[in-house]
Amino acid sequence: MYINSIFGNNFIKEIMKGNFMKREFIKNIESMQILDSRGNPTVQVKVILENGIEGIAMVPSGASTGSFEAVELRDGNMQIYNGLSVNKAVENINKKISKILIGSNVYNQEELDDKMIKLDGTPNKSKIGANAILGTSLAISRAAANSLDIPLYKYIGGINANTIPLPMMNILNGGRHANNSLNIQEFMIVPVGAKNFKETMQMSVEVYKVLKEILKKKDLATSVGDEGGFAPNLKNDEEAIELLIEAIKKAGFKEKRDFQIALDVASTEMREAAQKIGKEGYYFWKTDEYKTKSDMIEYIANLASKYPIMSIEDGLAEEDWQAWKELTKKIGDKVQLVGDDLFVTNIERLERGIKENIANAILIKPNQIGTLTETLNTIKLAKKNGYNTIISHRSGETEDTFISDLAVGVNSGQIKTGAPARTDRVCKYNRLLNIESEI
Repeated sequence: MYINSIFGNNFIKEIMKGNFMKREFIKNIESMQILDSRGNPTVQVKVILENGIEGIAMVPSGASTGSFEAVELRDGNMQIYNGLSVNKAVENINKKISKILIGSNVYNQEELDDKMIKLDGTPNKSKIGANAILGTSLAISRAAANSLDIPLYKYIGGINANTIPLPMMNILNGGRHANNSLNIQEFMIVPVGAKNFKETMQMSVEVYKVLKEILKKKDLATSVGDEGGFAPNLKNDEEAIELLIEAIKKAGFKEKRDFQIALDVASTEMREAAQKIGKEGYYFWKTDEYKTKSDMIEYIANLASKYPIMSIEDGLAEEDWQAWKELTKKIGDKVQLVGDDLFVTNIERLERGIKENIANAILIKPNQIGTLTETLNTIKLAKKNGYNTIISHRSGETEDTFISDLAVGVNSGQIKTGAPARTDRVCKYNRLLNIESEI
């Protein structure tokens, strides 16, 4: 009775509208401040039902954020956690959100999310806080799934939730994610030759460990960054790609056949760096290189032709729509071009991209938009228009594994959740291993 879906037979859609025979009411909503993987405060929310069942969610936080993301509400008191505490967001949940949601049917996800959006009343959720709203939204869905005694991925996707995503593992870091010489933010390996998720993990871990040994032999740093990747100082960004290929080969695999490469250029930072020095293009501030927009397009295209690169995220800046259009026309039929800062999980920005034939994939981060309903609607629009979807973590994570269930629930096919290191990253992979064993 319970397992149909928004992506199949409209189960979740009907639940969200309240067209469902089962009723379980919210008794209480409790929030508290906890810490993320960087030791920064974040929000935890617990939704308690009248039947005693609970759902808990923890909200992640990004370091490299798009300016069009929903607003993460922080206190700004420099005497407490350097201004990063989230007591205002916690108070908004405990006093304002709980007031309008207690007594509601937990299965009315769409209605409850809409109530919170209206309570905030701003276009970017800056009054109540996207972190407050998202934590509550995700906790509601988890409480609902727990009440139905079904896994979260089945609650989201029903009987059609059967695709374990391909991991895109960030194992070399640069940009704002690392204090090193690399401008590109993420260098990822993608185990395209694996037969199943269990094998993707084995293959990827083997390459990761070989890479560590290579770095050691070259007397390069092997300490890890926020997402578990290494952050050595190298001559240039191409050397990082070549190190990945070397590690793939030395681990006994073949590039292109067994592994391909994915990049997150995070070029909005480079655009902002150029503007600071009075220029319009892109400034690679770590190596003191300036590129015009046409130079940048050519640079990205050359990387894609030279190396086995299957995916490039944020190859151009978030507001450089015309350059994005040119890049898509140039290599969009050969490479997955992913909009992160460009689209920020926002349905209106994605609609523009679809209309103007810009990019061909979207990164999905629920905390960029602020509710589960809006996240699912964006995914649905992307799929309808042939855009790939990649479910993604943030650089500041928790032990919450929601995105693993989300990736399976919507059959996204791809997930970004860091290197196979650090519990905040590995817990997502372990959750996927468990889901694979179930389905």
